[in-house]
Amino acid sequence: MSLDSIDLEDVTLVYDRHPAVHHASGSFAPGSLTAIAGPNGAGKSTLLKALMGDLPLATGRIHRGSLSSTEIGYIPQAAEIDRRFPLTVADTVMLGAWRRTGAFGAATAAIARQARKALLSVGLEGFERRHIGSLSAGQFQRVLFARLLLQDAGVIILDEPFTAIDAKTTRDLLTLVHRWHEDGRTVIAVLHDFDQVRAHFPQTLLLSREVIAWGDTETALSSANLLQARAMAESWDDNAQVCAPNMRQSA
Repeated sequence: MSLDSIDLEDVTLVYDRHPAVHHASGSFAPGSLTAIAGPNGAGKSTLLKALMGDLPLATGRIHRGSLSSTEIGYIPQAAEIDRRFPLTVADTVMLGAWRRTGAFGAATAAIARQARKALLSVGLEGFERRHIGSLSAGQFQRVLFARLLLQDAGVIILDEPFTAIDAKTTRDLLTLVHRWHEDGRTVIAVLHDFDQVRAHFPQTLLLSREVIAWGDTETALSSANLLQARAMAESWDDNAQVCAPNMRQSA
């Protein structure tokens, strides 16, 4: 799979009128498996929104090469998803094929077969007609991963994908993450569990409103770097003035 790197060049982000990320520079290499870690309120999810193209930049640029935002697979935090909408499991998974069917196109028999295969891959065979609102947190996360399988994106972005789900589901979904990595896809995930990061993610961006470290995980998560990240988070002024008032979209 041929991919371009995703490069950050002096990126500053503002969220809800407050500075969230300052002067971030670095690169997600093609086919890399990277965790974004750091204290609460460090700007991790805000950075993901910018990578998706959903948040304008206060300064700097994000270079995606030939990659468009519609070619990125994304799972937001569970709290951002409203499961009251009357969708079945099969309907939700088949939404992953929207680039092929169009926003209002009907799913073909082939796509329905792919959806069933994706559900089998995440351990939800036979769940097709279940309403998504009836699922446990772990089951619903499996559905979202199945939807990503159908989307077949070269870049996959996950925001706290293993929060509040059971250990078996976490193990199963980490297996899928490793499979994507072995396929040459670029995978970026916001995570809070440092042990999980060390065990499964060879690259880490340690963020605390600024880039503290970005590289191999053992180096990035050194005791000195973690201490610096914590100190930065505790001293951060949410009312600080943003460096530049002009807003520029990423390239």
